[in-house]
Amino acid sequence: MKEKVLNIWPEINWIKNPELKEKVLQCWIYAIENSVLSIEDLEEIPFSLLLKDCKITFMNHKRTAVQLSVDIAKKMKENFGDEIEIDMDILIAGAVLIDVGKLIEYDKVDGKLTTSNAGKLLRHPFSGVSIADRFGLPIKVQHIIAYHSKEGDLVRRNVEAIIVHHADFVSFEPFRA
Repeated sequence: MKEKVLNIWPEINWIKNPELKEKVLQCWIYAIENSVLSIEDLEEIPFSLLLKDCKITFMNHKRTAVQLSVDIAKKMKENFGDEIEIDMDILIAGAVLIDVGKLIEYDKVDGKLTTSNAGKLLRHPFSGVSIADRFGLPIKVQHIIAYHSKEGDLVRRNVEAIIVHHADFVSFEPFRA
């Protein structure tokens, strides 16, 4: 399973800290093993059930959000230098994991994707934090997961969470009708 996850998530290898990289990988393995979705489904299912006739796949959206996050962070460091601190490993780990909880949100009924009972009660930022905590991910990564979506509008996001939040929405909003 490890090789399959790394195949769909080559961005995990951008994480330099080997312990953090392994924990991120274990989160995805756990989520896939506890989901009605297969790893192959992630390359085919729409990235959101909120969008009618969405043709952008889950993995296409996810990888775009991670890549945008890294590009934004690099440009900020280039332009602001020592005036801003960005932990790239934390940023990448958080960006890779922001939607890991969606695997618990999904269900299949008569072959069609729908929201699971768990997903109706607990949105993916919360189930994602639960998964991340299970594997001992740093609180800064959990912060990114928890506050990447609208739940974060009521708190002060750290710089990595601000970047990931905007990268996620940049790769979501254009597809809303």
